[in-house]
Amino acid sequence: MNIKQLEIFAIDLPLIEPFIVSYDTYPSMPSIIVKLTTECGLVGWGEAVPDDHVTGETFEGTYAVLKHRLAPQLIGENPMNFERIHELMDSLVKNAPAAKAAIDIACFDVTGKKLGVPVYQLIGGRYHENFPITHVLSIGEPEKMAMQAAEKVAEGYRSFKMKVGRDVASDVARIKAVRERVGETIAIRVDVNQGWRNSGNTLQALAQLEEVGLDWLEQPVVADDIDAMVEIKSKTAVPVMIDEGICNFRDMREIIAKRAADKVNIKLMKCGGIYRANQLAAMAEMAGMECQIGSMLESSIGSSAGFHVAFSKKVMTSVELTGPLKFSKDIGNLRASYKIPFIELGTGVGLGVEIDESMLAELTQYSDVIR
Repeated sequence: MNIKQLEIFAIDLPLIEPFIVSYDTYPSMPSIIVKLTTECGLVGWGEAVPDDHVTGETFEGTYAVLKHRLAPQLIGENPMNFERIHELMDSLVKNAPAAKAAIDIACFDVTGKKLGVPVYQLIGGRYHENFPITHVLSIGEPEKMAMQAAEKVAEGYRSFKMKVGRDVASDVARIKAVRERVGETIAIRVDVNQGWRNSGNTLQALAQLEEVGLDWLEQPVVADDIDAMVEIKSKTAVPVMIDEGICNFRDMREIIAKRAADKVNIKLMKCGGIYRANQLAAMAEMAGMECQIGSMLESSIGSSAGFHVAFSKKVMTSVELTGPLKFSKDIGNLRASYKIPFIELGTGVGLGVEIDESMLAELTQYSDVIR
């Protein structure tokens, strides 16, 4: 089974409402879809959602890397040879993890279809039966965030990820407002997306949040300041999760050596796909750190890929893959797997996602075919 053709689609996924984080506001989510076709006629789907604040890749650059560097060299390769595929991609371009993730995911999807098994059976088998769904609250005024949280509790949600990172005073007000509205039994995780910048601001905020009862605090400082994470972890009882600061093996080695975090947020777009995510999860497990599979707001394709990793690993204790719930239009049918308050992954072959190619055509801005 060899790769015969790769099609690349630049699409724009419409959001139900703007997604607001510390460093940007997204009225919609641009994504790059890869359709891999083998000589035997099987099709695998992949996705890249680059973020220049996180993966260091622009949308245009990622598309160009796929079109001009990766796709042409992969024609004729066997998509089942995951190690070889990654070695080849690494030899062609340094970094570019989201671009490589798109190829990686498509290879796993088509391999699962060839063998007649779900992707999770290719990476260790199924461990978890379901995961709780965490609703992500975009940055807003305290009362608005609290009201939205209360509405979601009424729908059945039992945990929230709060996006903050504008300034300590207003962020503390946001967090306290949500806690007051939802009560003590609802889990609250706070994601600063580097917005508090340094350990001083972070410790100031934590001093004001001692009674709030946070599940964990995620990436409060700039991504490359691992020493600041070490200081924060040593001075608070709140578990600390690292996100933007963990992308690859080098990052993970430093985090483990310095004991810089309690938890790590592994994202397929940051590390290069399913194969690399598995390797990072193994490193974290050996170091005694829990893992989460996080999201860059991928469509059903990228989200399903993340779920297959999460469901196959004991070390994965949470997931935050909510893209399909936030889009008004999607190219796949993963949304049906969200059974609030849980996500229940099916047993279909490959990624287990049915692709609506008419919707893909509707959302496509431009595309290319590589043979």
